[in-house]
Amino acid sequence: MAGVSTKEIKSRIRSLESTKQITKAMEMVASSKLRRAQMQIAGSRPYFEILYSTIQDIACSNQDFASPYLAPDTAQSKKTAFVVIAGDRGMAGGYNSNIIKLCQAEMQGKDAVILPIGKKACDYFKSRNAEFFSDYYVDASDVSVGNCFSLAKNLCRAYLAGEFDEIRVIYTEFVSVLSQAPRCKKLLPLSVGDDAASGTSDILYEPGCKEVFDAIIPEYIGGVIYGALCESRTSEHAARRMAMDSATQNATEMIDGLNLKYNQARQAAITQEITEIVAGS
Repeated sequence: MAGVSTKEIKSRIRSLESTKQITKAMEMVASSKLRRAQMQIAGSRPYFEILYSTIQDIACSNQDFASPYLAPDTAQSKKTAFVVIAGDRGMAGGYNSNIIKLCQAEMQGKDAVILPIGKKACDYFKSRNAEFFSDYYVDASDVSVGNCFSLAKNLCRAYLAGEFDEIRVIYTEFVSVLSQAPRCKKLLPLSVGDDAASGTSDILYEPGCKEVFDAIIPEYIGGVIYGALCESRTSEHAARRMAMDSATQNATEMIDGLNLKYNQARQAAITQEITEIVAGS
């Protein structure tokens, strides 16, 4: 800061104090939203777990069971639909950039169609002229559980029509307040039986196993997408809280450094004035 006047240093300090107030306020808002988002995650998991256990029970207890939602192990995907969940705003550390990096890796060499959720994902894929399944869900914050189930039904309808033969969702898993990890989860075709033992179930399904299975698959997909959306929202709030906390700490350190420079410049000016007075007398 050599050669900088005390007036300029003081102006810089005021600017940083204003920035610090903004980042502190954003950190408090993110903390409040984070608590509500964590409650949403806890509330969405039981529904998904019951649907998943029902799917496992039907598929694993019927040896001759067949469904268009199940594919043989030898099947290879020709075209993949990616549901990509990102944020609506920045200032959340590496939250959005990590999702984009995972998308690039998963889409490498694949014929892909994109269904983005969130402004950052929409803007990224529009700038690259990607093929869209739908660009209706621009604001991730406005997507409700009803939207997720409607979206799942449209995806299943297109899957059965042969528009694509694989569906994946890319989202950010909320591990903890300090850790969020981008994930890619395969939705269709289903691979069941890995987590459940084969056998005969005592549960009777009406009108039949296949009818119940095909009916609940869209509900299952909708539940997974909604769960991924809740995980991503929580991760975004946690990442923004960490980023704003770090920005606040950096602003505090810079203000302390500028205050030291200001005091040094002020002391040097006083010393120079005293020296000039003594020399003049």
